[in-house]
Amino acid sequence: VQLQASGGGLVQAGGSLRLSCTPSGRTFNYVVMGWFRQAPGKEREFVAVIRRIAGRTFYGDSVKGRFTISRDSAKNTLYLEMNSLNPEDTAVYYCAAGRTSDSGAYYYRPSSYDYWGQGTLVTVSS
Repeated sequence: VQLQASGGGLVQAGGSLRLSCTPSGRTFNYVVMGWFRQAPGKEREFVAVIRRIAGRTFYGDSVKGRFTISRDSAKNTLYLEMNSLNPEDTAVYYCAAGRTSDSGAYYYRPSSYDYWGQGTLVTVSS
């Protein structure tokens, strides 16, 4: 299974972007799908997650109220709508999928995920 992330780019502070993530390859079952980000010199940071069952969502504190994670089951695509972007949001954004119960319980840990996309760069200028 491969995850293909897209939608990154350069945006001015206060602007918006929408990231997409599409799995390819064999069909797979997941417990959660989420987004992480990593800025230069920093650790990978949890951004948002959506559970397969019931679609419940959780967000990192730094993006609450600004970012929205969603999925389109018909298109088999995961989205991250990002609004009110600021320079601190500049990072490579990764989509990921977790298959296990630990993935669901510890969704904020990168180690809980089994599949990762290649990342898409988001740059927010001031």
